[in-house]
Amino acid sequence: MRVSCLQENLAKGLSIVNRAVATRSTLPVLSNVLLATEQGLLKLAATDLELAISCWIGAKVEEDGETTVPARLLTDLVNSLPPERIDMELVVRTQALHLTCARNEADLKVVDASEFPLLPAATGEHQIALPPETLRQMIGQVAFAAATDESRPILTGVLADFSGDKLTLAAADGFRLSVRSAPLGEVGAEPISVVIPARALSELSRIAAEEEAPITMTITPGRNQVLFHLQGNAGALQGKVFGIDLISQLLEGRFPDYNQLIPKTRHTRTILNTGEFLKACRMANIFARSEANIIRLSVAPDHMTIYATSAEMGDSVSEIDAHVEGDPIIIAFNAKYLIDVLSVVDSAQVALETTTASSPGVIRPVGDETFTHVIMPMHIRTESANE
Repeated sequence: MRVSCLQENLAKGLSIVNRAVATRSTLPVLSNVLLATEQGLLKLAATDLELAISCWIGAKVEEDGETTVPARLLTDLVNSLPPERIDMELVVRTQALHLTCARNEADLKVVDASEFPLLPAATGEHQIALPPETLRQMIGQVAFAAATDESRPILTGVLADFSGDKLTLAAADGFRLSVRSAPLGEVGAEPISVVIPARALSELSRIAAEEEAPITMTITPGRNQVLFHLQGNAGALQGKVFGIDLISQLLEGRFPDYNQLIPKTRHTRTILNTGEFLKACRMANIFARSEANIIRLSVAPDHMTIYATSAEMGDSVSEIDAHVEGDPIIIAFNAKYLIDVLSVVDSAQVALETTTASSPGVIRPVGDETFTHVIMPMHIRTESANE
């Protein structure tokens, strides 16, 4: 293999695939990044067997070939080089990659590419085109609510439900539920539901930050993997990256029926300024952090008061204007959960719907029926609630 490329292009490609490099693995090759020539481009790929990311960058290919190089070593080396052309040659006799850039040379020990896992191609029975901006927003409003512990593996994923011309994403961790729907602009061949690891969607959102062309989603025939293909040649990526594939294992199991978790009735609807509510929750959380993040919301006819108390630090009280429909209520929530959801609400106003102090609360952006967030309340002592 003999190939040349620009330092900035190689650095960009490595930054894309490195998030899929295995940090702990019994297979040493999974700590490596695959370098392979393909149709006049240089392909970079990394995988930890659950997530795989490939990308193609512009290059001058003099001799085809492939190999794998320790990802961290190559990344650190490339990032330290000047922004000039990098020449790479695989020396089979010594099993090393000889790299030259300006007046710098290095030899990197390699592992044969035959030991690197095969990655599936973008073929399957279900292919759907997704608008990148909408998809990024949906992931941002849902993925954070997925579970981070492995006690219930299905809850570490995000349900992707395709029905007709609509996509619905849902995530829950047992304490909160986030649901976002959006039209696709095209009618799917048949309804399909899959559970995608939240980590994979978060990585997709990251690498699609500059994408403008539709993202193609493909479900493999066995319905055990999903592949997202990005064209990668739009916007700031032009001339650097000529395609990105993200492949993820799908989670097996039955995702909870999220419709059953959304309260159907409410006694109180409180409309608040999103920014003011978020600022008040952040202030309260300074005191609530040492008390399991518990903050109390007291809803009166024309305002809401947010309380937080710490046995060690003191307490805080914030009052914000509110338009209230229904009965006054005092209810406690985890401040972090409120901050998480309010941080991804795009509308100027948000509605908090409540029933009783022990029933879930529902947060919806005012004027937007596509996003619903449910939060379980925290238990507070009766005497505290009546202070």
